[in-house]
Parts: sequence; structure tokens; C-alpha cells
Amino acid sequence: MPLFCRARVLTFKSHDEASLAELLVRAEQTEGRALPLDADARASLVRMADGDGRAVLTLAEEVWRAARKGEVFDAAAVQEIVQRRAPVYDKGQDGHYNLISALHKSVRGSDPDAALYYLCRMFDAGEDPLYLGRRLVRMAVEDIGLADPQALVVCNAAKDAYDYLGSPEGELALAQACVYLATAPKSNAVYTAYKAATRAAKEHGSLLPPKHILNAPTKLMKGEGYGDGYRYDHDEPDAFSGQDYFPEKMGRKTFYDPPERGFERDIRKRLDWWAKLRKERG
Repeated sequence: MPLFCRARVLTFKSHDEASLAELLVRAEQTEGRALPLDADARASLVRMADGDGRAVLTLAEEVWRAARKGEVFDAAAVQEIVQRRAPVYDKGQDGHYNLISALHKSVRGSDPDAALYYLCRMFDAGEDPLYLGRRLVRMAVEDIGLADPQALVVCNAAKDAYDYLGSPEGELALAQACVYLATAPKSNAVYTAYKAATRAAKEHGSLLPPKHILNAPTKLMKGEGYGDGYRYDHDEPDAFSGQDYFPEKMGRKTFYDPPERGFERDIRKRLDWWAKLRKERG
């Protein structure tokens, strides 16, 4: 860290399209001849370079080498002539994390087109499809949750489909799951509730559950009051006893607060109904 503080940090950035286009103009001036490309082909060549100045010049050389006198290439012809440069992507560094972040946030932001674009970027760069499948599963439980319980089912099915089909057909199943997640109603209510319950579990330590919900397999436990007063919910009106299940020293807590979206709209109504019954039945 002391050495880093004394160093001058330079951030290297890729060429933008205007900069690459300027490099092509300089190359034409140096060679004394124009590239035999129409406007679309020229733009395609710049995109193929993917921000790399050396790459755009190498691609230009290939075009000149392939051209016959008077011939002008269109975009389709250029793609047949040149070898596309591999995308800038390091699976252990910024390129990897930037794209997976973009994919996750596009899904969370309900933009299926952007999500599919970043998914395909990662496929194209050689990312392990099963890694992407695992990330989609995480999105299903973190960002959709019970707003659409089928999201997790769809993602697991997509993983199984990829295992069964392999590449390249299996990628389509993951793409389908990606679009499903992006278009699903969103909720992080379970994710938030889980974190809150985890904090409560750590804060309150080893509190004994209320005795009325403990089993009493021995006479000693029965003598201690284990199981006394337990009401079997299936025998109660509405199959709901309204008993308190939290440790007495902790008191009742609320962790899960479903929003009025998707399937959780119905869960919200159910919880409100049970809260009303709980209050009435003490």
C-alpha cells in the first residue's frame, strides 16, 4: 500500500469508434490507397476491432490483401474475409465482473433486451454456460423470489436442458430463462427477510422455543410443561390456531413483508387474514 500511494496510476482505455476510424484514415494516407469498403463495411470493421488499434490495422491489411482491382466489399463480405478479433474478456478480472454485473442489473431492472445482450456477450467471450446458469438461479431467488415462484423452476430446468443438450443448443434454454427472469415481477422480500432473520438469530442467541410447541418424549419433559397447551392447527377453525411460536423472551417479530406484486399479492392477503385471526384469538 505505501508503494501504491507513491506511484502514478494510469488507466488505459480502449479506443472509441471515432479514434479507430481516424487510425484507418491514417493507414490509407500512409498506403496511398483507400480501403475497398462501403460505409457499412467500414463501420463493421471498426466494431470487429473491439477498441484495439493494432487489431483495426491488422484487419485493414487483410482487406487490402483480399481485394481485387475495382472491388468494393460490403459488411457481409468483410466478415467472410477477416478473422474477428476475440472480445476483450478476462474471466478472472474486470471484464468478467463488469458483464455479470450488467447482466444481473438488467434482469433486476426488467429489461429483457439488455439482459439477453449481456448474456450473449458472455457466451461469445467463452464464459462457462453453467456458471451463467448458476447466476440465473441466484437472480431467481434474490430478485424475483415468491413474486413468481416458477422463476426458480424455470432456471433449474434450463440448467438441466443445457446438461442434456450441450452446446450450442443448450444456450437457448439459458437465454429463455434469462428473458423469463427479466420479464417476471420482481421482489426481494424473501431475501430481505432472510437477512433480517439471520441478524435476529445471531443477536438473540440460544433462546428456547415456547414450551407448548416442544415435543415431550419423556416424563421429565412432560413434567416441565413441554407440549402443554399446544393446539393442532388442522383441528382449529380455518386450520389456524393463532398461537405464538417465537421464544417468549424474544417476542413476536416480522421479517417477511411481501409487496403487492405478482404471486406475493395473494400471500400478502393471506398474511393479513392470519394477522386478523391472530389478534382475535389472542
